[in-house]
Amino acid sequence: MSVPLYQAKAEFFRMLGHPVRIRVLELLQEGPMPVRDLLARVEVEPSSLSQQLAVLRRSGIVTSRRDGSTVVYEIAGGDVADLMRAARRILTEMLTGRNELLVELRETEVTAR
Repeated sequence: MSVPLYQAKAEFFRMLGHPVRIRVLELLQEGPMPVRDLLARVEVEPSSLSQQLAVLRRSGIVTSRRDGSTVVYEIAGGDVADLMRAARRILTEMLTGRNELLVELRETEVTAR
């Protein structure tokens, strides 16, 4: 039995729905990064980072490779980086719209007095 596309998409977005995973993906847009660098920049417990990296790796969004004793992670494909950039643009537009609404509300409040 196959899963409907909309359900698969919902599962995909649920998988992304964790702040540490999003932060890791943002950082990996800069290029491959060793776990120690991710740990320094994400600022969570090593076990928590390991757990979140495992989720991303199992989903196929990131890949890992060993370089001696160091494990290096990178985004598996350009589409994920595109998705992260698109999310940033959408949020910027949403927040800009809210800010404009807030200004408009404040202006109407002043004229109503």
